[in-house]
Amino acid sequence: MKTIFTEKHKLRNAKTELYGGQLVEPFERPSRAEFIIERVRQAGLGAIVDPQDFGLDPVYKIHNTHYVDFLQVAWDHWKAENFAGEAIPTTWPARRMSDRVPEFIEGRLGYYSMAVETSISDGTWEAAYWSAQVALTGAAEVQGGEKGVFALCRPPGHHSALDMYGGYCFLNNAAIAAQSLLDNGAKRVAVVDVDFHHGNGTQDIFYERNDVLFASLHGDPSHAFPHFLGYSEEKGEGDGAGFNINYPMKPGTRFEEWRAALADALDNVRHFAPDALVISLGVDTFENDPISFFKLKSEDFLTYGADIAQLQLPTLFVMEGGYDIDEIGINTVNVLQGFTGE
Repeated sequence: MKTIFTEKHKLRNAKTELYGGQLVEPFERPSRAEFIIERVRQAGLGAIVDPQDFGLDPVYKIHNTHYVDFLQVAWDHWKAENFAGEAIPTTWPARRMSDRVPEFIEGRLGYYSMAVETSISDGTWEAAYWSAQVALTGAAEVQGGEKGVFALCRPPGHHSALDMYGGYCFLNNAAIAAQSLLDNGAKRVAVVDVDFHHGNGTQDIFYERNDVLFASLHGDPSHAFPHFLGYSEEKGEGDGAGFNINYPMKPGTRFEEWRAALADALDNVRHFAPDALVISLGVDTFENDPISFFKLKSEDFLTYGADIAQLQLPTLFVMEGGYDIDEIGINTVNVLQGFTGE
């Protein structure tokens, strides 16, 4: 299996995250990708390929133009105000407030963000841009005949909505890849999100569409980020009614229950009969993950990789979360090896 990867992910190296009332080292850090790529090499998974540059047109097909334009200049505008720290929003257009876009950078950060933990720093835009190019290159490889491809995207993307960032995500790599597949010949694409956290951004993007089936397995938003989306009654609207499926699960969920939800999701994919499958691959379902509460063990990732392979669909794995640095490479590659049967 080919892996698409770029060292430019290191440009995203924020130093601060608001967690538990303190500014801490971000859980989403460069070492995540370094541990994964090292395990890819150790396992002999396959060729490691640099991304092509597809430009911004595929990004603009998913994200609001003004939002993308904001991301490109946010850090420069923040620095122009001579603020000492990284760019963190402090105010939002909450209930019954104006939806007008402010001019001052503090207000613009709040307008385009969904959460406060994700700071913007030097290099954030460049890393996010190339993360999307990694996903687009993976999609092109799948459409070129590869059975399975791993897009080692960093920063991740599934919390990024049409016009919002947060949850460590700026551009929705999986959604951008899915749209690229559609633009280049696919009639239908399924996106299955196995990250611990709900893929609220992907849901937001495709919620009124019937050419993309979205299914997400995740921690119950009553207890887990992003809290305000991901409930089972959210099934899509308009043309998208019935094409959005959520599987929220309670704290302490073990593999047997999680795997049953995956089986139902894959059965829905089978009935949808897509031309390609995109997996938002988060391995923060692991029992020792520091910001999650599922109980999957390392061997379980092998098992569900094989479950996904049974669909026999061209499949793009797009890296999302996973914050247990010691095991992140093992668990990620276990899914991929389970899929390939190696």
